[in-house]
Amino acid sequence: MFSFLPRETKFFDLFAELSTSLNEGARLLRSILEDPCDLEKRVEQMQAIEHDGDRATHAIIMKLNQSFITPFDREDIHRLASSLDDVLDFVNTAAVRLVMYKISQPPAAAAELAGIIVLQGEELARGVSLLEKNGKVLQHCDEINRLEDEADNVSRKAIAYLFEHEKDPIQLIKMKELYEVLEVATDKAEDAANVLEAIVLKSN
Repeated sequence: MFSFLPRETKFFDLFAELSTSLNEGARLLRSILEDPCDLEKRVEQMQAIEHDGDRATHAIIMKLNQSFITPFDREDIHRLASSLDDVLDFVNTAAVRLVMYKISQPPAAAAELAGIIVLQGEELARGVSLLEKNGKVLQHCDEINRLEDEADNVSRKAIAYLFEHEKDPIQLIKMKELYEVLEVATDKAEDAANVLEAIVLKSN
């Protein structure tokens, strides 16, 4: 258990907004990869969500610059906002790649990776919300790290299968990059979990 004094609810509200955008984006990406109908329209929706996340991130940084007292270390506020925003950026990048590369039939492994990102986003949202409530954040960090390990395994197997079975070199390059972008998103979620963990440990 730990506490932050004084408590600045505005920061937590903004982190909740950013977490909500992240989760909306991750769920939309999973949905697109499972069924890429109306692709361009849905990717436009994704970009709107990403812009919402950018606005929340900018608001956190502005609030940080204007505040004399903060709920936890200024550097950690900046790092947490940036790391959450990074996850959403790579979620958006994966969606944009589908349009750029005209990927009309994404492989099942891509949707599986997106599903892992959804789970990580949910754990991040829970962890962020528990900072304000002085809750048990670390168990959520552990689960995010476990999910990142799972994503590594999925990505490695998918890329190995790709090199073994895909005969079109252009298609191979496209799919490999899609897998890599998705895997980086899971890495960024782990980075965000590491920031959460650092905040907790500093406050004990």
